[in-house]
Amino acid sequence: MLLPRLRLLAAAVVLLLLAYLGARGAGTAPPLGSFLEPANGVWALARSAELPALHQATIPGLTAPVEVLYDDRGVPHVFAKTEEDAWRAQGYLIARDRLFQMELQTRASAGTLSELIGDDALEADRTARRRGLPWAAERIAAAADSSSLISRATTAYAEGVNAWIDGMRGAELPLEYRLLGARPSHWEPRHTTYFFFQMALTLAYQDETLSRLRVRALVGEAATEALFPLHSPIVEPIQPNGAGAPRYDFIRPMPGPGAPDSSAAVAAEERESVNLALGWSIRRGGDGDVIGSNNWTVAPSRTAAGYPLLSGDPHLGLTVPSIWYEIHLHAEDGLDAAGVTFAGTPGVIIGFNRNLAWSFTNTGADVRDHYAEMVDDDRNPTKYRLDGEWKPLEIKVEEFRGQQGRLLAADTLRFTHRGPMVKTGSRWLSTRWTAFESRGGEEFLRIDRAASVGEWLEAWKGYAAAAQNGVVADRSGSIAIRSTGWYPVRPGSGRGDEIRDGSTTSSDWSGYVAPEHYPFSLNPAQGFLASANQEPVDPRQNGRYFGSNWPSPWRAMQINRLLRADSSVTPDAMRQFQTSPGSPRADVFVPALLAAARGRADLSPAASLLAEWDRRYTKDNHHAVLFEAAMSELGRLIWDELIPPADRADSAARPVASPSEAIVMQLLSDSGSAWWDNRRTADRETRDDILAEALRRGMTRAIAEHGPQDGEGWIWSKVQHANIYHPLRMPALSALDLPVQGGPSTLSPSSGRGLAGASWRMVVELGPEVRAWGTYPGGQSGNPASTRYLDRIPKWVGGELDTLRFPKSAAELSADLVRSRLTLTAGSPR
Repeated sequence: MLLPRLRLLAAAVVLLLLAYLGARGAGTAPPLGSFLEPANGVWALARSAELPALHQATIPGLTAPVEVLYDDRGVPHVFAKTEEDAWRAQGYLIARDRLFQMELQTRASAGTLSELIGDDALEADRTARRRGLPWAAERIAAAADSSSLISRATTAYAEGVNAWIDGMRGAELPLEYRLLGARPSHWEPRHTTYFFFQMALTLAYQDETLSRLRVRALVGEAATEALFPLHSPIVEPIQPNGAGAPRYDFIRPMPGPGAPDSSAAVAAEERESVNLALGWSIRRGGDGDVIGSNNWTVAPSRTAAGYPLLSGDPHLGLTVPSIWYEIHLHAEDGLDAAGVTFAGTPGVIIGFNRNLAWSFTNTGADVRDHYAEMVDDDRNPTKYRLDGEWKPLEIKVEEFRGQQGRLLAADTLRFTHRGPMVKTGSRWLSTRWTAFESRGGEEFLRIDRAASVGEWLEAWKGYAAAAQNGVVADRSGSIAIRSTGWYPVRPGSGRGDEIRDGSTTSSDWSGYVAPEHYPFSLNPAQGFLASANQEPVDPRQNGRYFGSNWPSPWRAMQINRLLRADSSVTPDAMRQFQTSPGSPRADVFVPALLAAARGRADLSPAASLLAEWDRRYTKDNHHAVLFEAAMSELGRLIWDELIPPADRADSAARPVASPSEAIVMQLLSDSGSAWWDNRRTADRETRDDILAEALRRGMTRAIAEHGPQDGEGWIWSKVQHANIYHPLRMPALSALDLPVQGGPSTLSPSSGRGLAGASWRMVVELGPEVRAWGTYPGGQSGNPASTRYLDRIPKWVGGELDTLRFPKSAAELSADLVRSRLTLTAGSPR
């Protein structure tokens, strides 16, 4: 045993020194002497990286001892007397493993990153506070009922976090604090609210209104409405419509480019200004920029064992440590749930209990509006006009401090009754967003305790933001899905893609859509339910406005195709579906490219290669490279009208916004559409001309970038990688160039840079005894010297899942699976 331990220690020391050198290069590391100090220097991280076999600790406020067993996968199983004791223990355990991650992500939301990482974060902090999330968190904290479930949970959780911080030995200080020369701050209950706000921001889709305005400025309103439609032209909704197959609601003929709209150009500039001021994402591309998530559930009538099955497959930005932390919480007063939680939140977010399982995908609903305000003084307003009266603005002077408390800057921020107000060009605009009015995540605590689909739906219906497609199944055989979140009821058309008149309350939301009108299905005749970020309802069945310009539903088409074809689904089939390499997108466009190449001798080599492809994004295929290059060139060729005239001579210029590939599919049926004509040439091109040119350019590009087509450079696993970075972007602390199965618009939709992907994969079978499998990319520990830092990545890369332990008591977890025992008792931290 000694030799492997010495090797591990040596590897850890090398890794830590590489991280130090990276920090020195960035100018943030402390002097080398203090970093290497014998007793408590960086060496101690390697010594304390692994969990002791037996240990004890104290947490103030515990009502009874808590027993924690770490299993063979590093997952803590918490056995407590009360829920609050379980949450105290949870805070303690996650702080031990993820303290820096917890503080970093909440500071990002609060706008206090500069205090931790230095002056370079000042602009990010200013943007965060202008955005209004700290303002909203303060309002929620001020109005909180101390006896509410969320208040009790976040208070208990904070007590656990602070017990770890207060009792932490110098040798246990996480590496990142050492590299930054910083110390951890105490955790407050409102920090959990900050985290939920940060997630709401992450899940807020990019501003589609801006895309529309940019395009309108170039080609007019009619063309814009066709290119960026209110409803998806491919109808495969989350709420089943009874069709049993996708429906294609294509416009024929599609309106061609119209006259430029100068007023839209002014509005686009204004909208872009407010988005930049508030740090909202500004999107230029089409489907490829969407971070996708999938979930589905299968009724007993369509499973091999006759038990309900559920899959959770949320996709987010990939980081190490992972955004998720796996845990099992058991309390004698009712809580008994397992799965994953966020580092910073009490309870289980996605997972299962003894009776049911659940997961989520993002809805992508339009729940954020801007209002043009009339103010009393354009340069230094103190009031805004509302219904003929001057109302005082809420004014806050915000100070920004760096490390050691040094004052860096001060900003004056203003708020109306709707939210934060910022100056953009000649106008002041305020923002209203459902996240400002949320309850800080209480619903997640309620669903942990639900015993049936009905109870789960009831516990979840008050959830505000970000709107989520929640899928659930229970042991009785019921399955359900609902798109839950606060959907604004707006005046007029009800659409949210316009700037409204802020001088009147008639422009305000009149309330929210009632839960009974949410997209929803319970025990459908088809025997399964699935969501993959597609439009939630068939507009023929529910015409309410939930958003617009939905991503092409390729992933929804694929999972529904797999589920329709299998009437005897097994847990292992569910696992394989999660990384299915099939692509309805390729099934549409490969035949079109081949048809256009027919009769063109110069395209014979490219067409032969493409014809050989089975249209599956397996790791060892040699053809996906050519297809992706051709599709990229196709977008550049079709949408030349969406490039500003002054930029069209530049071959690298990109469209101001790109319609979804569902729109390109629609154009395939109209070979003479004006959109096929490339305005940068003297000829009048047709569909086949452009498709052929895209394939021609794609072949040239693929060879230039990856070498000869029969070489190793064309192997998909050498081209498409997952890149999982540490938050400080240090390669020594990251996991890079990981080969993964899947590709754009597959169920595992890896992005070009590999920075997003499946953040947690889970399959649950709800039989007499609940069985579950899962994994995420990374490990439980945030300590890079720990064996639990990256230990899950090999299985994640291979699409494999671990068995998830779910003992009913501490005694039920087999001794050979226990790696560490921790007893927590009441008292002051050590």
